[in-house]
Amino acid sequence: MVGLVNILVILAVVALIARRQFQARKIDTERRFWLLPLILGALALRDPHLIDPAHKTAAIALLAGSVVVVLAMGSVWGWTVRLWHERDGSIWAKGTAATVAAWAGLIAMRVGLYGLGSALHIHQSSNALLLTLGVLLLTRGVVVNWRARALDAPHSLRAVA
Repeated sequence: MVGLVNILVILAVVALIARRQFQARKIDTERRFWLLPLILGALALRDPHLIDPAHKTAAIALLAGSVVVVLAMGSVWGWTVRLWHERDGSIWAKGTAATVAAWAGLIAMRVGLYGLGSALHIHQSSNALLLTLGVLLLTRGVVVNWRARALDAPHSLRAVA
């Protein structure tokens, strides 16, 4: 039952994020962009079977590889977002065609990693997917917020002067 709940949470989060990616929205660099990833990570880490005990070393290596992949893809995803200033000085963001390509690449890599785990007979908990989704969202949030702050820096200096 927990696996089904995790899958529903994952689908809901992915649908929410995908829908919001292609709508222009105002960026608030003071927003707690890390909260949802933290919740997803906490939900994932509560599972005592996150690592397959029958294949402990291989399962840890596969999970670590998955985390490295989503760190890279989260960074790529964060750089594909278009950022711009509006006349009021606010910063806005919207996904681009490159964002779609980043999502497609991430899905292909996740399927490949899942296939590798299956070929190695490693049980892969849905909580591992929750954990990597949290890492993905956190990485993307860090990149977009860093870019937004860098974009806003010259503007805030002009406002002070």
